[in-house]
Amino acid sequence: MLHSRIALCIVTLCLLAPTVALPQDTQPAVPTSQPATLERIVIAPDGTSFITEPSGTPFVAWGVNYDHDYDGLLLEDYWVEHWDTVVEDFHEIKALGANVVRIHLQVSAFMNGPDKPNEASLAQLAKLVTLAEDVGLYLDLTGLGCYHKQAVPAWYVELSEADRWKTQAAFWEAVAEVGAESPAIFFYDLMNEPILPGGDKVETDWLGGAFAGKYFVQRISLDLAGRTREQVAKAWVDTLVAAIRKHDEQHLITVGVIPWAHVWPTAKPLFYSPEVGENLDFVSVHFYPKKGEVEKALVALKVYDIGKPLVIEEMFPLSCGADELLTFIDSSRSYVDGYISFYWGWTAEEYRNKEGATIGDAIVAEWLGTFEAKGREVVTHTGQAAKP
Repeated sequence: MLHSRIALCIVTLCLLAPTVALPQDTQPAVPTSQPATLERIVIAPDGTSFITEPSGTPFVAWGVNYDHDYDGLLLEDYWVEHWDTVVEDFHEIKALGANVVRIHLQVSAFMNGPDKPNEASLAQLAKLVTLAEDVGLYLDLTGLGCYHKQAVPAWYVELSEADRWKTQAAFWEAVAEVGAESPAIFFYDLMNEPILPGGDKVETDWLGGAFAGKYFVQRISLDLAGRTREQVAKAWVDTLVAAIRKHDEQHLITVGVIPWAHVWPTAKPLFYSPEVGENLDFVSVHFYPKKGEVEKALVALKVYDIGKPLVIEEMFPLSCGADELLTFIDSSRSYVDGYISFYWGWTAEEYRNKEGATIGDAIVAEWLGTFEAKGREVVTHTGQAAKP
């Protein structure tokens, strides 16, 4: 299946597509935000939804992945030298009607050695957390990224499974210490789309295949070595959860997964099985419905409705139209607790007004406008969102 970095596909389309004439309508300028007061997000007493604490206001996430910019640069590539860009982007995201931003933190930026966190990156993360508090955005902190294979340290590649997990635990200890006291932290996502080897197969590469030159899927083991997939997955989850809980006992923890039930209808959740997911607070899945197959996607999504809050951590009209994605959203709102799309540093207006704008630019511009309009429907006057 196509994985989650839609922008790279759109950029490729932009390079190949002919230029098109786009309407020159504009959007309102980004407003000047006053410092916001955020309440911490917790699991509601019913165990199946989110509320803010202490007010008890129902909360549904309506957010964006802020995984890279228009040119494919990862956040850590520019968040120091071009901090003003990050500030502007956060205000633009807020103006879109979003209440959550997903940040993808890379191992190469945050670990100088197996047990040596990068203090400069942690300080910059603290600055980002403060920015989120000021703008009024919650953070989904997704960790352990190795998206640029060439940047992954050789020492990390060469670690054994046990030592690799120790380094991953050190990563999360350091990140959790930064975020522990902030109400802007919505949750920690242990890793983007982790996978395991199948059966008796022994893998040789920690990373899955490349998509447009980036690596978004990562193995947590190369060899099951007689263990079941459930045993390995549980041990890994519990190791990283314990690392986070050393410093942060309150914020939520999840892991964003490929919904294999969308590929194979008989597939069952691994990370969210009773054997594995005990210490994961809610379910995060990545969904891209195909044209004419919205009902199939909804059937697959229901597999992950296991009695915990459910967040669609990635969505985009990649293989279907915006109208079908809206149908997918509307048809699942009664049991889904959040939807997170994408934003790559440009507003719809900027895409429309780009010199030599392409079909790819038009697709993204249209979706950003649709996303903003939908947000006005689902987000209440309090700035939160609620189920219908």
